[in-house]
Parts: sequence; C-alpha cells; structure tokens
Amino acid sequence: MTTSVRFDLAVLGGGSAGFAAAIKAAELSARVAIIEAGTLGGTCVNVGCVPSKTLLRAAEAHYRRSHHGFRGAPSTDGQPDWTLIRAQKDDLVGDLRQTKYSDVLGAYPAITLFQDRAMLTPAGEIHLAGGAVIRASKVIVATGSSPWAPPIPGLAEAGYLDSTSAMAVESLPPSLIVIGAGAVGLELGQLFARLGVQVTLLEAQSRVAPAEDPEVGKALGHYLRSEGLDVRTGVQVEAVARAESGYTVGIHEGGRPTAVTADRLLIATGRRPNTTGLGLEGLGVPVSRRGDLVVNDYLQTANPGVYAAGDVLGDPMLVYVAAYGGSLAAENAILGNKRRYDLAALPRVTFTDPAIGSVGLSEAEARARGIEPLISRLPLDQVPRALAAHETRGFIKLVADPNSRRIIGAQVLAHEAGELMAEATLAVRFYLRIEDLTSTFHPYLTLSEGIKLAAQTFDRDVKTLSCCAA
Repeated sequence: MTTSVRFDLAVLGGGSAGFAAAIKAAELSARVAIIEAGTLGGTCVNVGCVPSKTLLRAAEAHYRRSHHGFRGAPSTDGQPDWTLIRAQKDDLVGDLRQTKYSDVLGAYPAITLFQDRAMLTPAGEIHLAGGAVIRASKVIVATGSSPWAPPIPGLAEAGYLDSTSAMAVESLPPSLIVIGAGAVGLELGQLFARLGVQVTLLEAQSRVAPAEDPEVGKALGHYLRSEGLDVRTGVQVEAVARAESGYTVGIHEGGRPTAVTADRLLIATGRRPNTTGLGLEGLGVPVSRRGDLVVNDYLQTANPGVYAAGDVLGDPMLVYVAAYGGSLAAENAILGNKRRYDLAALPRVTFTDPAIGSVGLSEAEARARGIEPLISRLPLDQVPRALAAHETRGFIKLVADPNSRRIIGAQVLAHEAGELMAEATLAVRFYLRIEDLTSTFHPYLTLSEGIKLAAQTFDRDVKTLSCCAA
C-alpha cells in the first residue's frame, strides 16, 4: 500500500552535504526528510577522507621506523600487518558513521530518515522504491559522487581497483600501477609504497599534482622518486591488458611506445557526480556532460523548487565544501535566496608527505588576472621547527598584491602542511597585509612560525636574522 508523507524539505543523500542541509533546516523549524539509498555518512567517512587518512598515518608510522633522520635512535624495519591496519581503519569508520551520523539524528526529531532509493517526478512528488511517496515544498539534491575511469581500451575487460576498493584489498600486492597523479593517486600511491609495494605512478600532465603551483608539483615528484616510486609524467596511456601474471599498461612516453607491468592496477582519475536515475530531466534541471548539476549563486537549479549541494556540483569535491553548501542551500530554500555561494578563500590539502596546502591565487593565476605579484619563497630549512624535526623537505610560498601588500595566495609543501592552512586562509579571506603577519606573535619551534618567516622574506633575508627576530 502506498503511503504519502508531507515535509517542508526533502534531502536526497545522507552524506556531509545532506546532513548539513537537514540540520540547518531543522534549526529553522522545518520538517525534513533525508533519503539515502546506500550507506549513511557519504564518501568522506566511509570511503574517502577518514579511511584514507587513517591508512596514510599508518603507512607513515611504518616508514618512519627506518626513515627518521635521527642518529642514535634505532632504525628498525619489518613487514606491516595489513590485516590489522585495515581492521583498525574499518573500526574507526564504523564508529564515526554511528556517532556523527546515525546518533546525530536523535538530536533532531524534525528529521526523518528514509533508507531507500528515490525518484523525482514532474508532479513534484518523490517516489521511493519501497512504495512511499514524499511530498516536499523544496528539494536538495546531495547524492555525492563516485570514482570515474576514462575509456582506456581494454580497461573495462581487465578490471581495476578504484579509490574505494584499493583501501579494502585483502592483501598488499607486490607491485601496483597507479594511473592519475592528482590528490587521490598521490596519496594512495605513496601509502602503498611506504607499506612495501613497488609503485609506478603514471600522469598525463608534465608534473604530478597538476592543479597546484608548478613548483609544488615538480618538488613533490622529486621527493616521491627519492622514496623509490617510479613516477612518470607526460605519458599517454594507450591500452590495458590483464593476464594471469598481472597487468600490462601500454603507454607513449617521450614520443615512443613502451609498457609497464604490475600485479594490480589502480585508477585514480577523478570522480563524477551521482546524478543519473533521479528523474532530474523531467523537472527541467540541467545536467552537464560530466553529470554536474547547474546551479546559480544561491545553489538553486533552473527549477526553483530544487537546490543542490556537495559533489553533485562537480569540483571542488571537498567534504567541508559539501557541508558549507548543504547548510547554505537549506537556508536559501527555507528562507529565500539571501546568501551567495562563495569559494573565494578555499583551502586545499593533499595529504602526501610532504603534504600540499594551498589557498587563494598562485603566482601564475595572479598574473593571469593582470597582477604582477610580490612573491616570497621560504625553504623549510629556514624554519627552526623543521630543522629540529629533521624534516626540511619543501617550502612556504606567499603571494601578495604589489599595491596593497595584501596576501592573495599561499602554497605550502611541508610535513603537515595542512596545519598551516588555517592562518593562510584567514589572511586571504580577511585581506591581511604582509605587516599583519610579521607583527603577529608566532610561538617558537612551531611549523606555523614559518608563515611569519615567509612574510618577513618579502623584505628581508631571514638567514641574517637571529631566532625569533622581529
């Protein structure tokens, strides 16, 4: 028997964007339905940020046993227990899924969860696979994204690992080819290499991390090669074949055909929005060729009753962007379009080691906008904390407007670079000047002091300054 339920807002998707939207709407006294067809919690907690960063830390701990730079501290090596590492990751994922998603619903009686598949209809109803019909004044589509693979000849027939299945393999393979050297390919490639897997990393662009400042990609590629990864850039993947002995990937490199082989193959070429099969076309909601939903500055689609947030909008697919977008979409849907979607000061972190952190404009991006920027580049060997930790790989680069001396961008390559991005983001967002950073106290023997030292480098040679010199 079909049942019909009325809500003020229906949210399709139970991940970060969906939960943020539902919570905001509930706080605005709306009755909300969350409809989730899969596992509650979305990409980040289940198959993205949480499990990958847990495994990355485990791989780093194993690697540091024999690569720590301290004479007198015993260096030991050994085989990692992948089964225990993977189980610990799974335990954390389960705990966070319960405490940050399932248990959270108990605090909001205005939110009702439907674990079912949904279809939007032109009549303004949402039909669930189980037979229920939901009617809502407004709808937010927050159905997330899934790993995407390019149409490489032979790939579909050969089969492959993606970012989800790679973190759940039963055992570590002796060797692994990774296609794609963006954030996911870099993180997982280094992770497996540090656990003893021979990794070959293939990237079509001329450097790894092609979306980042060229200096960052060039330096990180050098560091990964020094750890034993076979990093190949500027290659064109032609075909994939699989035999009993493993995978063969045919490539063009340096203008000539060649091939690389390994036991397993990981495709890390990005993600695509989950927007098919929802009935969006019948509602007049445009979808791009990649599957991205097209929205205005208020996250509203061409159908005034339908909003969207999170990975369904396309890049940047970041969990904190999804949460921000979900909350904003709900507020606009309930109260009217009052707040604009603004990603002007958006930090990004790639959790390699050294890690990449960036916010605002790069040097090249500033010039593309007609700005001839002031540039400060501070090597990590000029930061006392990095020297004390024997971890001096990388640099801090600040970009400033030449007229106002305001900080308009920052790029960092450093161990735990992500921990520096909050200050850099605040500097970009609130138009801080070089002098605002140099005149602010930074505790000594912290990596964050590097931000002040980099700001001082605009006008001074920090090599000529004593410790903590103002």
